[in-house]
Amino acid sequence: MAAYDCSILQFEGWDGAMAKFEVVLNRILGEPLPNKVGDTARHDDRLVIRIAPRRFWLLCDGPPPVIDVDAEFGCTLPLDEGRIRLRLSGRGLKQVLERCVAADWETLGDGRAIQTGLDHMPVLLLRRSGFECDLLVPRSLSKGLMDWIADASASDRYLTPSNGST
Repeated sequence: MAAYDCSILQFEGWDGAMAKFEVVLNRILGEPLPNKVGDTARHDDRLVIRIAPRRFWLLCDGPPPVIDVDAEFGCTLPLDEGRIRLRLSGRGLKQVLERCVAADWETLGDGRAIQTGLDHMPVLLLRRSGFECDLLVPRSLSKGLMDWIADASASDRYLTPSNGST
């Protein structure tokens, strides 16, 4: 398990203006947007996740770009100060997640995301591969969540040690 800062920019389109909002956002980002909730689309070093019917998260490896959306169609909100990315990996990842979150790992395909809860706290689970995922969690609760996940995996040594901070 490793913890990383996470640059997130949230976009939300207004009801009744989604078609125009998506056209504008697509033009700004330069690539097609994910169609369904949970779908993702990679844009160079950025990942766009559709987390709700009218809401997208843009995850960036570096600082998020400055993007303004016309207030007639929607809004933009930076979330990077409030979240941290926990990267979990190892061959027993599925078993650890079964102890921690309510998500069906078998039907959640690689590159897909789902919003769920972990110990009564909201998290976004992003499946990277069969043996790796990211949890985007509230920064203020990240230490407790990391301890909770470590406890869930300790008895069977499910997760692979990482070079990132813990």
